[in-house]
Amino acid sequence: MTQPPPPPPNEPPQGGFGAPPPPPAGGFGAPTPPPPADQPGYGYPQTPPAPPAQPGRQPGYGYPAQPGQQPGYGYPAQPGQPNPYGQQPPYGQQQPPYAYPQGMPPQGGGKKVNTTTAIVIAAVVAVALIVGAGVWYVTGSDNGGKDDPAQNSSAGSTGGGGGDDAKPAPDGAGKEEQPSNTNSKVLFQLPAPKVTGTVAGVNGSWITDKAYVKSGLNEVVGHDLDKGTELWTIPLPGEVCAASPHVTKDNKTAILFAGPMPAGATYSPCTEVGVIDIDAGRLVWQKSVKDGDDKVIFGEVTIGGDAVGAGGTRGGAAFDVNTGKIRWQPKANAEQCRDVGYAGGEALATVRSCGSVSAPQLSIEYLNPKTGAPLAKYKMPSGVDQASIVSTKPLVAAADVGDTAGDGSGVSDFFSIDEKTGKLRARIPADAEKYAPRCRDTEGCTKVVVGNGKIYLPTEEHEGGTEGGRTNEIVSFDLATGKLTSDRADAGDRYTMHPIRMDGGNVIAYKYPPYDKGGQVVSLNGSSMKETLLLENPADRAVREVSTSFTVDAAEFRYADGRLFMATRLMSAQSAGFKRYLAVGFGAG
Repeated sequence: MTQPPPPPPNEPPQGGFGAPPPPPAGGFGAPTPPPPADQPGYGYPQTPPAPPAQPGRQPGYGYPAQPGQQPGYGYPAQPGQPNPYGQQPPYGQQQPPYAYPQGMPPQGGGKKVNTTTAIVIAAVVAVALIVGAGVWYVTGSDNGGKDDPAQNSSAGSTGGGGGDDAKPAPDGAGKEEQPSNTNSKVLFQLPAPKVTGTVAGVNGSWITDKAYVKSGLNEVVGHDLDKGTELWTIPLPGEVCAASPHVTKDNKTAILFAGPMPAGATYSPCTEVGVIDIDAGRLVWQKSVKDGDDKVIFGEVTIGGDAVGAGGTRGGAAFDVNTGKIRWQPKANAEQCRDVGYAGGEALATVRSCGSVSAPQLSIEYLNPKTGAPLAKYKMPSGVDQASIVSTKPLVAAADVGDTAGDGSGVSDFFSIDEKTGKLRARIPADAEKYAPRCRDTEGCTKVVVGNGKIYLPTEEHEGGTEGGRTNEIVSFDLATGKLTSDRADAGDRYTMHPIRMDGGNVIAYKYPPYDKGGQVVSLNGSSMKETLLLENPADRAVREVSTSFTVDAAEFRYADGRLFMATRLMSAQSAGFKRYLAVGFGAG
């Protein structure tokens, strides 16, 4: 068992992560009657009451925590509960004598709510949005409302993909099409593995045209897309500490895992870098790097171009994706510089830290994947001790400058960088009281995607049209100018929406449901921002409670070809009497 990693920000304390309550009689997915009028919203323990030993359960949007319940995501841990934001080393590393800034999870709880701001926004929305014949009519302010995303929401449609008269998005048309039946059913559930220690990494999930691939306990398994049956298994000597979200054209991806447990040890560090073929179901190669007599411990891994990059507090290493040949590895220099982590995709970039660990100077470097030489370099402003890379092409970074976000999100600003020259194209402020992206490590940003020369992110949730209901929008900023664009997609009353990935020039987003609805996958046209419903999950209570136990910040969401998969990244020992899942799959009924 490796040293437990800190949970990602906004993730509930482990022990209940991804832990839905037991399904009602009739099994998971069996129809249940709607809750009575006084039944609390989704995320509350339903009648009969859940035992107090159930950690990780969250109150629904807009509902306060009840006595004995875990408060919603972003609230401070209660006395006697584990603190998910405590100072700990990056995943899989031994506790250093100091807290290393880069690669650490943001400290603190969730969004700091400004009561006055919330009241003003609610009042503006109430005045600006008048419902008539199913259409939202928007009134502009003196500046046209361009600075207030809540006033510029476009109404979502249930189909059409933007209409025949819509101009094509700069990045082209998407591949995902609306199926003839958008109502989904549960395809399969993968039960949680039995964890004997405290927690175990099960990072990584991917979709191919042949399989849904998910990391399990000391293994990676390929599953039939519709049945969930095992197609192949890759056994590993230890847990999967990290995994690249990127896949090569021939369906290879990278993982970081622990080696065999040393004799007499209580954990095994994350030292092994490997590439797996998720078509053939085999480990292509496995490598480690030595620094003196010791293996280098890594915390992150990715694939960029034809290179695999693994980073950590002692520096980074890179390998040829096909052969595993080492291209470079950590080396000490006079400036105490090291690659703390890499971001991949079409290209490879790194967050490089130089100088004192208590006051590092960070830079974003666009690399030659063959040699590691920087092709372009942007020096981050002072007051940045942790940075993330949202996209490598175009190159976009994120940071909490001077810890000004104040919400633990890791983001106060985005930086659009010219990857050829290293010059700053635009600095984009992301006011934590307005917007809700989140970044935790070099390539660990959620609820934000880049495409069409823009960056898309959700607004903070706010009061909707129904009393007690919450909603939000997805908006975009121009990467060339840094200005807020006219793009707006409204989640709809009582739904909250977050981008998952780009599909050509379209945005694939997931809509968290209210207590009486099922979640939805939608496609937002990159030109018009009109919404096309791709999939809607059952509103059945048992299904809904399982699906809402997975959150974008704490889980892996994958959608392709009419199938949605939600999966856990970290698994804890199970509490007696509560069924949890490693992953759940949905597909058109």
